[in-house]
Amino acid sequence: MKLLTTLFITTCLTVMPAVAAEPSDTVTVFMIGDSTMANKPLKKENQERGWGQMLPVYLQGKIKVDNHAVNGRSSKSFIDEGRWDNVMSLIRPGDYVIIQFGHNDEKIKSPDRYTIPGSTFDDNLRRFVNDTKSKGATPILMNSIVRRNFPPQSMIDVASESDDKQKEWKGNYPQEGVILIDTHGAYLDSPRNVAKETGTTFIDMNKLTHELVQNLGPNNSRDLFMWIPAGTYEFCPKGKIDNTHLTVIGGLMVSRLAVNALAKQVPELRRYIRPEIYNLNK
Repeated sequence: MKLLTTLFITTCLTVMPAVAAEPSDTVTVFMIGDSTMANKPLKKENQERGWGQMLPVYLQGKIKVDNHAVNGRSSKSFIDEGRWDNVMSLIRPGDYVIIQFGHNDEKIKSPDRYTIPGSTFDDNLRRFVNDTKSKGATPILMNSIVRRNFPPQSMIDVASESDDKQKEWKGNYPQEGVILIDTHGAYLDSPRNVAKETGTTFIDMNKLTHELVQNLGPNNSRDLFMWIPAGTYEFCPKGKIDNTHLTVIGGLMVSRLAVNALAKQVPELRRYIRPEIYNLNK
């Protein structure tokens, strides 16, 4: 797996476009969401990346990514903090807005973030979609990427509950199982339902990442997430185990899944996707 990681990163870096002046007719892909999508600092050898941070690796031509995803935000807090108003002020006709929330909307103990699927969560997603369309831009709804969650067989029932109810076992069990268990529940359905209702493109990122992580299995999938050994990097000298946030390789692989889904479901974007990347995944 380590060799695969090295080869994958090397391949991606060799196809990164050179930095150039931005043409006046450049299309912008705005991204709104949480920490799994957000840009992360690079200081002290930080290995964490949001998948939106890695998306420009796969793009070419008159297009740019403007990533407004922020750690810890839900659809509610993103609106309440004025972040959506800021994005709205920047959107131009012909732009795109990728919308992916859920991880923090689930936080029932955080009233400033918590939303209800089928109710307030859907209302917020509906607002993002309708506001985007009102600006002459194209919204794209996605559901949350999967958490890496391989509980022991005896704890599968507990592990299927939301992240807030996993404190008694998350990261502490002595041996992982082999079945990846969902933790997002109905929050995965709201983006799909709102997309159907509003005639908006929906990309099932949870399904795509679930298949990726399950196929890698409990051992190899650790390379995608922030399983950091102690004494390896300056940013995290004591090491950490984090089954939600992505590493460099995780960000690259998840963004590749996203860009190929975009190429298939949003044909207008296909010309901006590097063909050597898209062709590898047909």
